[in-house]
Amino acid sequence: MTLGSTTRSLSTSYDLAMLDLDGVVYRGADAIAGAAEALVAARGEGLRLAYITNNASRTADTVAQKLRDMRMPDVSDDDVVTSAQAVAHLMADALPAGAAVLVVGGEGLTVPLEQRGLRCVTSLDDGPVAVVQGFHADIGWHDLAEAAYAIQSGLPWYASNTDMTVPTARGIAPGNGSLVQAVRTATGAEPIVAGKPERALFDETIARVGGTHPLMVGDRLDTDIDGAIAAGIDSLAVLTGVSSLQEIADADPGHRPTFVSHDLRGLAEQHPEVMVEGGRARCGDASVEVRDGVVEVEEGQASSTTLLRAAVGLAWHVHDRSAARVRLGGTLVA
Repeated sequence: MTLGSTTRSLSTSYDLAMLDLDGVVYRGADAIAGAAEALVAARGEGLRLAYITNNASRTADTVAQKLRDMRMPDVSDDDVVTSAQAVAHLMADALPAGAAVLVVGGEGLTVPLEQRGLRCVTSLDDGPVAVVQGFHADIGWHDLAEAAYAIQSGLPWYASNTDMTVPTARGIAPGNGSLVQAVRTATGAEPIVAGKPERALFDETIARVGGTHPLMVGDRLDTDIDGAIAAGIDSLAVLTGVSSLQEIADADPGHRPTFVSHDLRGLAEQHPEVMVEGGRARCGDASVEVRDGVVEVEEGQASSTTLLRAAVGLAWHVHDRSAARVRLGGTLVA
């Protein structure tokens, strides 16, 4: 698989951008530098924006207000789609109306469940017919143990998402997937998952916001990019969150983004074709070459989207023809 290319900006090539939040639009309490300006420009070119998150700890209206406070453009509550909303939809379709469900999570999970007509309980003694797990910072051993007891009794188990980590302002922290893994280890069971990379969250977003030619924008190969590929959606990987440029360069076929850029400003850019000849690649005015297993940049080239594309395109070319992986030079990964 090669990188996709466009002769127009991504903002005018697609009609919907599905934007991951943590690591793409913001990190913790702070907006990613340049994110608001980039999205204002994209919205001005007519691109619909949907904000989708695997993080089930906050309600959609709380997230929407956070985005408005960060001056993201024209954000309504309905523009935010959470994995908690997606899993609540799955459960409401599968369970009797008004059924009790054992919830391991916080308000971000209980609110959409109640909006779908389900009754939230916290103990197996309350007669739940299913278990659902979503991230909340206050989850403890007793919560996980209660879920394990309920699952061992034969109840179906749902999870909002299985991200092993979550980016925060202080660094990378354990995510819902780490807590799901604890319950999985205790029970040997597997949950029904709604969030990325499963397609329920993508379907929920398109059904609500619209769009016939969407682009997924994310920072994680294992959820955002793999999920987009599974759903048949093009993707843009940005470098402001979890997955590094080296990890993107190392990605195997079937796990690669369509486009790559430093951040959301890549939406406004053209993404020229990468031309590879021998051990050298060129994209627009940027060029790189492989020297002793390392992709190196010619002197004097400023970091740019075209430079990233040339480096990734060359790395994939080498890997696909020899199964070898190449390292990216310090100028590229700094």
